[in-house]
Amino acid sequence: MVKKLKEIECFLLDMDGTFYLGNRLIDGAQKFLQKIEQQNKKLLFLTNNSSKSSRDYQQKLEGLGVFVPPENIINSGEVTADYIKERKEGARVYLVGTPSLQDELEAVGLQVTTDKEGKIDYLVLGFDTTLTYKKLWDAHDLILDGIPYLATNPDYVCPLEDKKTMPDCGSIISLLKTSTGKEPLVIGKPNTLMVDYVARKTGIDKKRIAMVGDRLYTDIQTAVNAKITGILVLSGETSREDLKSAPQKPDYIFPSIKELGEAL
Repeated sequence: MVKKLKEIECFLLDMDGTFYLGNRLIDGAQKFLQKIEQQNKKLLFLTNNSSKSSRDYQQKLEGLGVFVPPENIINSGEVTADYIKERKEGARVYLVGTPSLQDELEAVGLQVTTDKEGKIDYLVLGFDTTLTYKKLWDAHDLILDGIPYLATNPDYVCPLEDKKTMPDCGSIISLLKTSTGKEPLVIGKPNTLMVDYVARKTGIDKKRIAMVGDRLYTDIQTAVNAKITGILVLSGETSREDLKSAPQKPDYIFPSIKELGEAL
């Protein structure tokens, strides 16, 4: 087991529930980073949470005593922006999302609006902690009008401290599916687009990439879909009891990244 783990050149590390919970680092998080650095491996933080930009996450990590460059933090909003840009430069996007997600989209030259009138090229739904009923209603209308509909991530809830949660993008998708009967193209995990983006950005073969996370239906399903190594940690959403009936089978299971670091 250790030999195979040592062959991994790049670890994609989920954040919420894997590296920290709320405003608290998970025990062993710092030592895990030190171990990766000592072994000259690459680590990229990969999160489905599109409510914050890479720079927002950089500042959050600094507040927790962890210093990483923003280019080592990839969120689903960044990959969504790249996906749209590759298909239409300067596309006009109706956004159901936070100002931070708006920044991600505008950073690649997309035109972001919350006015549904006029030509709209794409509707983007994110983890919107600034959600209003008007945004939901506008999105409902645009979906029924046939506007291409993207969502940053399918997570139903976002984990917090003390096993608490808050509604995430997947819950909003469910609401709009109920009202329109239609589902979006989901860009974030478990879509392989996230891993493809990383492989293209780093030049590392997928056989040498591992996904580390706490969720079976996003993190481990990403590994399954992309045919990379899947490492489950039990510090967030998933319990050992969940594994009994889950279709996803991780390659490795650890209580947390502390034990993963020790295995390396």
